[in-house]
Amino acid sequence: MKALTECQQESLRYIRDYTLENSRPPTIREVAEHFGVTVKAAQDRITALRKKKFLAPSDNCSRSLRILVDIDEKEKENSEMVSVPLLGTIAVGKPLICADNTEGRIFVPSSFLRKDSEYFALTVKGESMSQAGILDGDTALIQQCETAEDGEIIVVLLDDTITLKRYFKEPSRIRLQSENPDFKPIYCQDVRILGRLSTIIRIY
Repeated sequence: MKALTECQQESLRYIRDYTLENSRPPTIREVAEHFGVTVKAAQDRITALRKKKFLAPSDNCSRSLRILVDIDEKEKENSEMVSVPLLGTIAVGKPLICADNTEGRIFVPSSFLRKDSEYFALTVKGESMSQAGILDGDTALIQQCETAEDGEIIVVLLDDTITLKRYFKEPSRIRLQSENPDFKPIYCQDVRILGRLSTIIRIY
């Protein structure tokens, strides 16, 4: 769902409030009069809201402005915070998310997360992924998974160390590639994949 411009947000809120107050939606002409714009300008706003799936498609009636998504409810949903475990040193033989493996928890907006997935976070150490925009001290939000596609940035467990690298499966080995020419790739026969990079959180 695409973001709305300020004018589109104002128009959507006006349509919502008018409908609640009058038990019927406004006409496009009433929208134009409220905002002091031409009917065509109002129609352009309505068309954009329909394309972005905030208003129902037109049924060619004069009062066909039916809201599909309330912008204020959507913003409230996106602003809700969810607690995610922050991984520290991995204790071999322990479940991934447990007291021995975690340093605490961080809070991220629920809009960052897929409802059907589990997540954890880790603090990036070093500059090996700097050319992918991943810097020392960043917090990486990771979607838990056990497999990966070529080219994905993943978290793997090597011995008792977790590392963030780009994954490539070659004919007879796996290549874990840094995004910094100063760091050589890591080659191995098998790895334990913990998850794939979802987003980077940086505090300036």
